Amino acid sequence: MSRRQARPVAGSIAKARTGIEGLDEVTGGGLPQGRPTLVSGAAGCGKTLLALQFLVSGATRFGEPGVFMAFEETGRELTDNARSLGFDLARLERRKRLLIDHVRVERSEIDETGEYDLGGLFVRLGHAIDTLGAKRVVLDTIESLFSGFSNASILRAELRRLFRWLKDRGVTTVITGERGEGQLTRQGLEEYVSDCVILLDHRVDEQRSTRRLRIVKYRGTTHGTNEYPFLIDEDGISVMPITTLRLEHKVYRSRISTGVEALDGMLSGGYYRGTSVLLSGTAGTGKTSLASQFAASACGRGERCLFFAFEESAAQLQRNMRSIGIDFAPFVAKGLLRFQARRATMHGLEMHLATMLKAVREFEPQVVVVDPISIMLAAGDAREATLLAARLVDSLKSKGITSLYTSLTSVNGNEAQSDVGISSLADSWLLLRELEANGERNRGLYVLKSRGMPHSNQVREFLLTSRGIRLRDIYVGPEGVLAGSSRLTQEARERARALAARQEIESHARQLKRKRHSLDAQLEALRTEFALEEDELRRRIEDARVREGLHARDQAAMARRRGDGSALLRRADVRPSRGKASTRAGATA
Repeated sequence: MSRRQARPVAGSIAKARTGIEGLDEVTGGGLPQGRPTLVSGAAGCGKTLLALQFLVSGATRFGEPGVFMAFEETGRELTDNARSLGFDLARLERRKRLLIDHVRVERSEIDETGEYDLGGLFVRLGHAIDTLGAKRVVLDTIESLFSGFSNASILRAELRRLFRWLKDRGVTTVITGERGEGQLTRQGLEEYVSDCVILLDHRVDEQRSTRRLRIVKYRGTTHGTNEYPFLIDEDGISVMPITTLRLEHKVYRSRISTGVEALDGMLSGGYYRGTSVLLSGTAGTGKTSLASQFAASACGRGERCLFFAFEESAAQLQRNMRSIGIDFAPFVAKGLLRFQARRATMHGLEMHLATMLKAVREFEPQVVVVDPISIMLAAGDAREATLLAARLVDSLKSKGITSLYTSLTSVNGNEAQSDVGISSLADSWLLLRELEANGERNRGLYVLKSRGMPHSNQVREFLLTSRGIRLRDIYVGPEGVLAGSSRLTQEARERARALAARQEIESHARQLKRKRHSLDAQLEALRTEFALEEDELRRRIEDARVREGLHARDQAAMARRRGDGSALLRRADVRPSRGKASTRAGATA
């Protein structure tokens, strides 16, 4: 593929890239190569700038020299004006990459006689193209060329001839034209003979201006047909083709911490990377604090975070967050954190979206915080604000950026509904609410939804401390959910009851111990008494046995002395059947 040629859609015509951010995407690759393109719009909408940026990009990026033929501004004026956008036209002219030719057309110096034709212009323009070897041409603006003549039929014929001549030369041409009454241009013909028509619009609604671009027609190829906001800043024009996004986001399995350990636990590990998170609640519930904790956690991991603040300045936000232990200054110094603070009424909704996406494209963050997204209602109606939020969410998800949005809910409204209406788009939705009891307001938090992950269904008390954010389990007392001083009072009562119960248990334990000691003492005394009596009785038994033994010996001795045979006879009578015994007895007799 040629360097000067964009990759066309299969089956479409060859295209020349414009080098304008977003415009090549909207046109499917660029402007029709070798054909004329009409850029139409009212004064101040950016026609000349678009044409000039087309030429500069061709000369500096795509190797295509260009000719700028101006009918209103001189070469010096054009060079000075372009310098404010970083375009060095004088340098490009010295390098023979660009040629600026100012054709002066002054009505007071022209007399209309005979037939009018553009033969002289063709010669002049052809010489410039041949001298430079130009591939791109800009004619700015074409109305000036015909402003002094009244014969409409001749003008139309010459316009057709001009467009045909440019096609025959094979140069990619941008022709700017003022918008007419009831038609795209004053002559009403350029739009029909051009192969591509781009309409620029600069509208003001309730003192807020917005620039939009629309491709009216593009022969031979498909193209975006919506209105696209575009931004003019120090880098030139950038178009935001946000309405062409599709639901083709990459899905991540990795988690990203919320910055609060207890909240990570409620979400089974934190948010999925590349998803959208909504924090909604009434004023003063801690939405900005929780969003800031999330941003600080991301920067602490070495990730870049872009923080859009619409209610506080960057300095005020940093000061306020120090009160809860969050110091943004080191992250800003390291280039990890960037604030973009402005009022919502500064631009229209489309311009806000364009500037936000441009900042995302330049900073390339991993995390984006928008605080609050609901403030966009001040820059447009509810429907437009919802559309902007949807476009922003889809755009960031398509880039794999984890985004967090805070949204204000009405005090008397439904808490489970954000004012800007993006709750259905959020992958995770955390609701912050007030817990009011006993003349005191406290904060509560719970997870309303979190797609693709198990999550807690508990309401947690939400505390802002000097050491950061803390979540506590909601205390359920006899009269319902308690928080704050009511919780502290009830907890003190419970502690007193628990202490009394412990003291009663300890008292009973002491009584039991005393009784056991008394019983043990009694048992010991009984054992001692029993042992004494046992010793005495054993002594008596032993004495009786001794006396019995002595008595038996005395009787035996006495029997031997008397020679009493009765005992022997009785002994023989005991065993009469034993021969040996009888023999022994007889022998003895």
